[in-house]
Amino acid sequence: MSEEEFLALPDDGVERWLIDGEVREFGMTMRNFSHSHATARVTRFLDTWLDTQPEPIGAIICGEAGVRLASGRLVGVDVAYVAAGLEVTEASTRTIVDGTPTLVVEILSPSDTRERVTEKLRTYATAMVPIVWKLDPDDKTVTVYQPGMPPVLFNETQELTAEPHLPGFRVKVADLFGR
Repeated sequence: MSEEEFLALPDDGVERWLIDGEVREFGMTMRNFSHSHATARVTRFLDTWLDTQPEPIGAIICGEAGVRLASGRLVGVDVAYVAAGLEVTEASTRTIVDGTPTLVVEILSPSDTRERVTEKLRTYATAMVPIVWKLDPDDKTVTVYQPGMPPVLFNETQELTAEPHLPGFRVKVADLFGR
């Protein structure tokens, strides 16, 4: 399927990605409470960090925001930090960020399968996303993925940073999931 055909699909609540011309459907985008709550908290901490950064600052996006990765794959991200300078285009009724975000946050949902999450992480790795956080609201853990490095697991007793990609960003893992 072409990107133009993909973008013309109805916005019917189904999460879809375009990977090498093939549509991948991940089911309804209705989120449960823990996913929505984690999305809001992560976005808040990232946005607060972003407000302290010098110009140009970029943006924090969330809610299955459309991103055309440098690999050409079109995906929806839970939360991401996109550096200043990435182009934003209007395509049909959707807005698409063109380029690879500095940070992508994938928040697990009860409907996620191991295969689905693996495919998403592989897609981000192929696009060389500098840092990916996989949040597990049930276990209250964050797994950090970076190109060329093994994944690192953080639990709720630890602090998460994103150096050097997000200079000065620090947050307790427990704070990402709330009380």
